[in-house]
Formats: sequence, structure tokens, C-alpha cells
Amino acid sequence: MTPPARVALVDYGAGNLRSVAKALERVGLRVDVTDEPALVESAEGVVLPGVGAFADAVGALQKSGLEDAVKRSLDDGRPYLGLCFGLQLLFEEGEEHGITKGFGLCGGRVERFPNVGKDGKRLLVPHIGWNEVRFRGSHPMLEGLPERDHYYFVHSYRPVPSDESIVVGRADYGGEFAAAIAKDSVFAVQFHPEKSQNAGRRLLEAYRDWVEASR
Repeated sequence: MTPPARVALVDYGAGNLRSVAKALERVGLRVDVTDEPALVESAEGVVLPGVGAFADAVGALQKSGLEDAVKRSLDDGRPYLGLCFGLQLLFEEGEEHGITKGFGLCGGRVERFPNVGKDGKRLLVPHIGWNEVRFRGSHPMLEGLPERDHYYFVHSYRPVPSDESIVVGRADYGGEFAAAIAKDSVFAVQFHPEKSQNAGRRLLEAYRDWVEASR
């Protein structure tokens, strides 16, 4: 019997790790919660969650050597799942508390939601609650997901990609924004699957299947 696939859940001191780890384990993955670069590089998949400030997260990942470990894992083609900040950190820069450089793996920046939506109405920021995500495009993760599903969001900032071709999921909050991106061995979402009940479980099952197929 083939043992469960092993994924590294990256601990950089700012993630909601326990709930994410439990959600991954419930779909049959073996989870190493780790701040050790070597364990990240040796895992069959990498999950980067996050809550907190963009600049603090980037600084912690760089200081610990975890940023380089994640990048090397991506170079090796290991499936990466980014959750919330795990999506935002992939971009060139974020504007929270001043401009901070991100990983630069995706073109574009992370910007705060405007105070007024495209309909001219005041927009409450942060964006908190359930919202529909509409998927499109071609990626192994999308094979296990419905075209539309509802997920739970908690965020004040959202990515603004310079390359629209990487956007595979969109949601609307005062106007359409990128809620999911995919590029090579990267799949990342702005929402929280660990808080999204059945829809979140379906997404994590799709990630499990992707990791297992990549062995």
C-alpha cells in the first residue's frame, strides 16, 4: 500500500497552522509543520498559509531561509499551494505599510481594496465572509473542482497580476478581483479553504490528488 503523500506546511511564525494542518490531514495527506528549509525541500508538496502583515511575512521567510527553500522546491516542480498570504507573497511587491518586495515569481503587485466599489458604493474593508469564486482555465487542480463554488475570505489586500493568463479564479467585491492563480507548479488562492467547509475540502482533495499524481 502506497503511504500518504508528505507535504510541508511552512511555519514562518504568522500562519494559522493548526487548522490548516488538520484540514490537510483530513483529506489523507501526511503533514510536516516545519520551519526547517531542508524539510521543505524534501517534501512532495509545499503549503504556505498566512495571516498577518505582508512585510513581516516576507522578512521572516527571508531571514529563516524558507523563501529560498520554497523557490528551490518550485524549481523541482513540486506542487505548491498558497493560501491567502501564500498567494500574495508570490508577487513582485505589496503595498501594506509601505512597499515591500515579494517573491517575484508572478508579475504584479498586492493592493488594498478601494474604499469605494465600482458601483460607487462604500466598500467595507476588510472583505470578510463567503463569496463565490468562478474558475476557468487548465490546471490539474481545476480537474477536481466545480466551475463555481463559495469560499470564506478574510483580507484587506488582493493581488493585481500584470499577466491575466495566470488568473484561474475570480470573485467580486466592489469589482472583480483575482481569487486564484496558477502557474507551472503553483496554485494559490486568496480565500481560506480550511474555513470553507465542503468547498474547502474539495479544493484540498484536489491538491492531494495533484501531489499524488506528481510523485
